[in-house]
Amino acid sequence: MKVVCDVHIPYIAEALRSIAEVIELEPEAITAEAVRDADGLIIRTRTKADSTLLDGSRVQFIATATIGYDHIDTAYCAEHNIHWVSCPGCNAQAVCDYIEEAFEEYRQITNTPKDKKLTVGIVGVGHVGSLVAKMAARKGYQVLLNDPPKNIGISLDEIADKCDFITFHTPLTKEGAYPTYHLCDRLFLAHCKPGALIVNAARGGVVDELALVESGHPFIIDTWEGEPCINRAVVEKAELASFHIAGYSAEGKFNASQMCLAAFCQHFGTPILSIDKKVVPLQAKYGDTAPGWLKRVSDQLKAAPEQFEQLRKQYKLR
Repeated sequence: MKVVCDVHIPYIAEALRSIAEVIELEPEAITAEAVRDADGLIIRTRTKADSTLLDGSRVQFIATATIGYDHIDTAYCAEHNIHWVSCPGCNAQAVCDYIEEAFEEYRQITNTPKDKKLTVGIVGVGHVGSLVAKMAARKGYQVLLNDPPKNIGISLDEIADKCDFITFHTPLTKEGAYPTYHLCDRLFLAHCKPGALIVNAARGGVVDELALVESGHPFIIDTWEGEPCINRAVVEKAELASFHIAGYSAEGKFNASQMCLAAFCQHFGTPILSIDKKVVPLQAKYGDTAPGWLKRVSDQLKAAPEQFEQLRKQYKLR
């Protein structure tokens, strides 16, 4: 078997080499020519798995080491008998930790008294949103939830009316009963409390960034429209800005790699392989987790937004 693997997915290539030929490539090098004779692909969000990439290939399995999967043309995969998997929940704790840090650093930036009672609105109560709700309650915030597909919580209008911090944790969808593309739009922002903080660490496009800038609301963004070519004006206006690394923890990367590996083995009928978990703390020790780490990341991006992708590749896992 031959598998093409994004070189920035840690731990997995070494394990796969015991059962397959593994070709590790930069995302931009994962082209139609590169995958034509591959049986499987293991990718991240930077690789668009669609007809342009897959036509004429022998690919029968795709795993994305991410929660989101809007970069995979699932309809095409269904039509061509290509099995695909994502990794729901793999980095949920890492994203929750990011949101906690974002709230703390924003309160420091704005000199918000520690004893001031604030209300947090959580839009999307899946793996990440559920953890964020528990964290916020533990930190003393009043917590309000919104998740119509799960029939959880209050309406989006009520979230806008009542919340001081609003954080989005939905997938990115443009169709269906509850599309999330530009869920945070001009109308929503007009209903928000004056000065309400908007946070997007979900998917680029869940928030209308231009509407956000025009609204005057403070905001923190980790996931952007048009990545990696992000809007410099939006970066400059952000209270804190990061280069899509909210989920970048060593533990989260381990979880995603192990989930992809298990799915690959299951699909091809081989014994399930396991990644040595001892490698995780060895990589994590190089990451920056000291107080103020998000501000330091933000300063990097604000200084050079055109280097978004390079900064992301160089980020040391926390």
